[in-house]
Amino acid sequence: MSTGVNQRLVIAIDGPSASGKGTLAKRLAVHFGLPHLDTGLLYRAVGWIAYRTGREPTEVAADLNAFDLNDPDLRGDQAGQLGSKVAANPEVRANLLKFQKEFSSKGSGAVLDGRDIGTVICPDAAVKIFVTASPQARAERRYQELRARGVDTIKPRVLAEMAERDRRDSERAAAPLKAAPDAWLLDTSDMDADAAFAAALAFIERKGFRAAGP
Repeated sequence: MSTGVNQRLVIAIDGPSASGKGTLAKRLAVHFGLPHLDTGLLYRAVGWIAYRTGREPTEVAADLNAFDLNDPDLRGDQAGQLGSKVAANPEVRANLLKFQKEFSSKGSGAVLDGRDIGTVICPDAAVKIFVTASPQARAERRYQELRARGVDTIKPRVLAEMAERDRRDSERAAAPLKAAPDAWLLDTSDMDADAAFAAALAFIERKGFRAAGP
């Protein structure tokens, strides 16, 4: 089968930070010609806007629009920490649910990555992938990413901050980070981006999906 109008392909990709899920999601979206949503940006935007304006996160979440996701500051580590904190708020999550559900229902399908896509946002997705990697591999990736952006940090601090964020995301009462029971586990600890993409694509193709031809 292809990803034509008669067969919607929704790819739900979950996993912790720096596991490689965002890069993988973007490449799969391009390959299959589908729109992509990094749902973590929604929470980063809510946390960042609330921090800068003093507004309540629940109010920000209710008014959030696609334009708010274009702020380059959302890619920073501070926005990431703020996003993880507001993501524990059930009201914030409820206010963002409609945004995500509507995106996933578009056209012939979509690719979404986050932490509760396969369990909450798209429980009926045709493809569910849980991307993970060892804490050491993830910390090294984040460290190199921060250094490339000119951020002065040390690896132990990066590892400690990542561990704290993992704990917060996994233990929150509202939609905690966990793999859906029917998700395929992809461990990228010893993979580069190309290898991770090849493995994921092979899995999706085994399920009968192919990119539409020219």
